[in-house]
Amino acid sequence: QVQLVESGGGLVQAGGYMRLSCAASGTIRNINAMGWYRQAPGKQRELVAKIFSDGETNYADFVKGRFTISRDTARKTVYLQMNSLKPEDTAIYTCNVEGRHLIGPFNSWGQGTQVTVSS
Repeated sequence: QVQLVESGGGLVQAGGYMRLSCAASGTIRNINAMGWYRQAPGKQRELVAKIFSDGETNYADFVKGRFTISRDTARKTVYLQMNSLKPEDTAIYTCNVEGRHLIGPFNSWGQGTQVTVSS
């Protein structure tokens, strides 16, 4: 079993910044990718950013230049630094981790954290 614990989130004014963290725990053998998704009210969940085991990163166009994904491999933690936040960034942000544990592959989701950007 793999558990993900998220932290960060809350209320921030437009133009501000916020950092999200997501720590994975459990019998993890290796992690292939760690990412952040978001879902705004009335919209589908969408990928925000993803970082792979080789360090390669992918970003959604709407966050390029504003958000940065990073990780601490030893701590099995992924971070999302969000700068220049806009009201349209308001959403529930959820982390996702893919890899292998002792039994086989896993694809785990965090509980989600609310990010609200006021105008």
